[in-house]
Order: sequence, then structure tokens, then C-alpha cells
Amino acid sequence: MPTKTGDFRRMDYVKITLFGFALTALWQSLHTIILPLRLLDFVPEAQKNTYLGILTLTGLLLALIVQPVAGTISDRTDSRWGRRRPYILAGGLIATLLIPGIGLFAGYGAVFAVYCLLQLASNTAQGPYQAFIPELVPAGKRGRASGMKALFEICGGIVFVYLSSIFMDKYYHGEGSGWLWLVLGLLMLVVLAATAATVLIVRDPRIAHTRPQASLAATLYRTFKSEIWKNHNFVWFILSRMLVFMAFTTIQQFALYYIQDVIGMSDPAGATARFSIISVIGMVAVTWPAGYLSDRIGRKPLTLAAGILGAAGIAAIAVLETYTAILYAAAVIGVAMGIFNSANWALATDFAPKDEEARYLGLANMATAGGAALARVIGPVIDFFNAQEPNLGYRVMLLVCMAYFLVGGALVLKIRRVR
Repeated sequence: MPTKTGDFRRMDYVKITLFGFALTALWQSLHTIILPLRLLDFVPEAQKNTYLGILTLTGLLLALIVQPVAGTISDRTDSRWGRRRPYILAGGLIATLLIPGIGLFAGYGAVFAVYCLLQLASNTAQGPYQAFIPELVPAGKRGRASGMKALFEICGGIVFVYLSSIFMDKYYHGEGSGWLWLVLGLLMLVVLAATAATVLIVRDPRIAHTRPQASLAATLYRTFKSEIWKNHNFVWFILSRMLVFMAFTTIQQFALYYIQDVIGMSDPAGATARFSIISVIGMVAVTWPAGYLSDRIGRKPLTLAAGILGAAGIAAIAVLETYTAILYAAAVIGVAMGIFNSANWALATDFAPKDEEARYLGLANMATAGGAALARVIGPVIDFFNAQEPNLGYRVMLLVCMAYFLVGGALVLKIRRVR
């Protein structure tokens, strides 16, 4: 892959972001549509938010550890396939084989185990994959590369959320398990295809000098050692990113149940998919321009604006409580997250030093996984307040999300220096 500014072409942006398309297709469809409906087959209705929250919280806590550790190991790998592709290949293939387990097993414990293993495999690949932008893209084009990465992830998510909603609505209404297997089969296909394409067309460089392989304990220590956390600017970045993703993931994870219980839609999967589609239209409209603009005016102003816009969208849902209002709010939230994904990930790549790209971006993405994990904690809170008064838990959820967006956007102002 070229590394000089003039040699990095448009197709190179596509090559290094294909795998992100597949990962987002997998997790967005699982978290937004497939798992919420699949769990209704074997968990009590009154505790569905709790069971869903515990399941996804556990898996994301695993991701929190596995992703930066896999990144650190790949930083120190010297193979003729490069530092990243061996892990992308292994993680992608194992994830492909695990996907059918979501439909094969009909008990909470078994699905729980498959989901956790799927998180381990996926994040083993994702940690090294994330190093492609700082490692291969010239510094002056990283904002645009981050915008392209976000755009591909958005497209992967929305295409498969939409398809999942169509097939899973039929499954939800008792038209047969074949619809569940169809969507799981499509996910297997896209993950396998993206894995193969990435391994074959991306050429990541080998390390410039040989470093001895470390033990697992030494690798864990190196990954999380305290010198990183003494960098207060990096810590503020982590906290800011975590809070914004807590807001977005909370809405995304519990949207189907909110639309089902509060709005009373008869097709909750389809209605949730339409919510996601509208938000994605907002994301797509701004993702690339936001990445380009972040190379011009900086990352922080755009991150702050994203937090304010996200809070405004949540406020509209909380006040109006109609499906039409939810769709308008989805567009606002989508614009907010499109801006945030481009500008904030570009800021993350600015932190990554040479030869430790995967480690730093794995740690930076701890904020994504950590925020997504902590978002699930509100599941039991929703059920608790709903038991006190119908739908009170959902109103509490929306107020908390507004606070997440506002505080997360504002914390980026604490960052003084990147290096």
C-alpha cells in the first residue's frame, strides 16, 4: 500500500475499510434486531431488557480486553503476511463459523456462550484491523480516511439492519425459522467475503525491526501499562468517546422495545429498521464532509457540535413521544453520529505513535466497547422503573442519554495536546 500523500488513491480508502463494513453489518443487525427478537423465544417478557442488557454487557466487556490485547500482539508480530492480516484472517473465519450458533441453540445459556465467543473472534480481528489508517494513510488524509471508514460502517450497518428487520419480522410473526436462518446465512457470507478480500488486497508492512515475543502476562501488562493513563489528554479523549457511545448505543439497543412498548407499533422490527435507516441517511450525508472538514478546522469543534446535536435529538423523542417525532429525531441523531464518527476517530489516529498503532487504537476503541457495554447497564433500570409506572423506565433512559451526549461532547475541550 502507498504511504506518500500523493500516492494514496481513492480506491485505497475502500480497500482498508471493507472489513469495517462486515463487522458493523454483523453487530448492528445482531444488537438492533436479531438478538432482541431471538431472546423473546426463551426469556420472560417482563425481564427482556435485563436479559438483553446482561448478554450484551458481558460480550462487550470481553471486547474491551481482547481488542487492545490483540492489537498489541499484532504490533509485535513479524510475518510474511504482515502484522495485521494473520489476525484478521483467523478472527474473521472463526466468527463466520460461530454465527449459526445464534439460531442453532434455543436456550439463554447457550446463546450467551456463542455470543461471547463471537465477540472474542471478532475483536481479535478488529484490534489489528484498526491500525490500517494510521499505518498506511498519510497524516494529511486521515480525516478523510476516517470519514470513509465511518461511511462504510454506516452502510454495512443499515443494509443489514434493514434486511434483518424484514426477515425477523416474519420470524417474529411465526412464519418459520427459515427467516432467521436466511439472515444469519447472509451475515456469514458478508463476513467471510470481507475477510478474504482484506487479506488478499491489503498489504500491511512488516515491522522495521525484530522484537522478541512476550508472554501473555507481559503482553497484558504492556497493553494496559500506566504510562498511557498518565497522558491526561488521552484519558479525556477516552471518557468523551465513551459517553457519546453510551448515549447512541443505549438508544440503538433498546429502540425496538421502546417502539414496541411506548409507541405501540405492530411491526417493532420494521419500525426500528426505519428509525435506523433515517438515522443512517443523516450519517451518510455528513460523514465524508465531516472527515474532510476535520482535516481543515480540527477535530474538537466538530466533536462538541455532535454532542449538542445528539442531545437535541434525544430531547425531541422524550418530549413528543410519537413515531413521527422519533423519525425526525433519528435524522438529527444520525447527523450527530456521522460528524462524531469521522472527527473523533481522526483524533484517535492522531494519538497513535508509529509501530504501536493497533495498541493505541485498541485502547481508544475501549471507549467504544466500554461505552457500548455500560449502556447495557440501564436495562435493569428500565425494567425497575417500568414496574413502578408504565414506561417510566424509558423516560429515565432518554434523560440519561441526553446527559451522556452533552457531557461527552464537552469533555473533548479538556484535550490540550494530542502528542
